[in-house]
Amino acid sequence: MPTPSSLRLRSLGLTCALACSLLLPGATWAREGVEVGKNSAFTKLVPADQLEESATQQYRQMLTQAAEKRALAPDNHPQVQRLRAIARKIIPFATEWNPRAAQWRWEVNLLGSNQINAFCMPGGKIAFYTGILDKLQLTDDEVAIVMGHEIAHALREHARERMGKNAATSLGTNLLSQVLGLGQLGHTVTQYGAQLLTLQFSREDESEADLVGMELAARAGYNPRAGVSLWRKMAAANKNAPPQWLSTHPSSNTRIAEIETNLPKVEPLYQRARNR
Repeated sequence: MPTPSSLRLRSLGLTCALACSLLLPGATWAREGVEVGKNSAFTKLVPADQLEESATQQYRQMLTQAAEKRALAPDNHPQVQRLRAIARKIIPFATEWNPRAAQWRWEVNLLGSNQINAFCMPGGKIAFYTGILDKLQLTDDEVAIVMGHEIAHALREHARERMGKNAATSLGTNLLSQVLGLGQLGHTVTQYGAQLLTLQFSREDESEADLVGMELAARAGYNPRAGVSLWRKMAAANKNAPPQWLSTHPSSNTRIAEIETNLPKVEPLYQRARNR
């Protein structure tokens, strides 16, 4: 039978072994939160800075056109202030998913439109439509889920990936292997940049944005369970024809099931944020 002293030594040995394993080079541990893998290799086919510049130009044009139609909410609008307050809590957690986000000039604006829609363009250019706030009567938690989802598209560079795939299709893999400069790829940004506002993501992109967005919201102190109520509202509001924002999205039931499966991974983050 082991003596008390031998048990203490054994316990000490296990503790030392664990500590050493954490200090050794190459030691790994599980990341806290959701897991969605690495960014697509197709993103490397399109220069990020050129894409972000193109997005900024389009965003400016959109705001100008909205202002001309008196559809751009002023800075002192209560909903604008609400959206920007939520964004300020989420944005600090963006850099873990994309270091470039630290240099982005983030903007949040509200457009007067009945569309149930919202987006975040490359470079952190966010827009909400009044329709998604008014028709769905979103709570702050639900707004954070929507915003986190849209920000996740930008952080995970889904637009850049889509354009990279378009470039591969247009130029051909043989030609791409010979293109080392930015001239041809810059043309790709110009050619496809006009599609940023109407770009459709894959179902895989949408599912990934759901999970990353839910984690961003949770880290910012917003209840990730709001993802369930959000998609129930979406389903109820769009029984017949889904709006643009849902055109290529997984079904609401599929999304809710995936959110519920991943809630245990992000709820501790939410609780910790609430206790800060």
